[in-house]
Amino acid sequence: MKGILVQAPGLFTTVQDLGREGFGPMGVSASGAADAISLRIGNRLAGNPEGAAALEMTLVGGAFVFEEDAVIAVTGADFGASLDGIAVPMWSSARVQAGQTVTLGPSTSGARSYLCVGGGIMVEPFLGSASTHALSGLGGFEGRALHKGDRLDIGAANSLFQKRTLSAQALEHLWPRKILRVTEGPQSEWFADSAWETLCGSAFRVAEQSNRMGVRLEGSRVPVDTRREMITEGVPLGAIQVTPSGQPIILFVEQQTTGGYPKIANVISADFHSLGQLRPRDEVRFERIEMHEARALLRAQEELLASKELIEK
Repeated sequence: MKGILVQAPGLFTTVQDLGREGFGPMGVSASGAADAISLRIGNRLAGNPEGAAALEMTLVGGAFVFEEDAVIAVTGADFGASLDGIAVPMWSSARVQAGQTVTLGPSTSGARSYLCVGGGIMVEPFLGSASTHALSGLGGFEGRALHKGDRLDIGAANSLFQKRTLSAQALEHLWPRKILRVTEGPQSEWFADSAWETLCGSAFRVAEQSNRMGVRLEGSRVPVDTRREMITEGVPLGAIQVTPSGQPIILFVEQQTTGGYPKIANVISADFHSLGQLRPRDEVRFERIEMHEARALLRAQEELLASKELIEK
């Protein structure tokens, strides 16, 4: 089987697909790509099913030597991808010849870049998914981020190369947002109007301690009644917990599956990919919307992703 040799692993590069849904009751969060939109589009550009496994790089990319000819697509944040020193266009399919090296450097925009390869990255699935859950050391390639010298297998791909590019209109529409739209959370009634005014009227900064488990925010204190106690309960992706300190935490793809902090709001599904592109020290704001608006936005996003106009050939 053909493969890729990891010449340089980057800061934190893992194998990810669309995650393993349905195992929250067992204490296993879905994991999967932090920016699922970029993964889905990258796979389509590379001629794969949308959920094929690819490489997710965080803040700094790596260098990967291809043993055989392949088709690739680089999506997500711009890490200055190059093929043997020649720039590789973002959001477009490209050919790689045996022995060539794809190199990605530090991010110039956003937090995560995706290297999708025709045929997909082949690893032993865990609970039906190839995604790496780094916190628990499960899934992906040996349950961890890649190291120098690792070798990754690639699946069989369509031998016919077809140039594919994401349309400019679609890219503009799907560009990550810094104003995240939210709906009411399960404990929204615990919070006074002043808490919502703070949440939606202030700018927050992404803390250095943020990771795939949670996006920690720094800024104005969101008022919370510390006298109230709640029983630990299941928590959804994108939930905004407010700790006793008043600092919000957005639960992310490797979240704990239960939590005991009140949840004032939830980031809408259509903005999850924007969460995946937040870098430490980025500024983020929130906009409160109604549930019917959130559903309409997700429906419109999925219609765009399914449209014939998404990919130009």
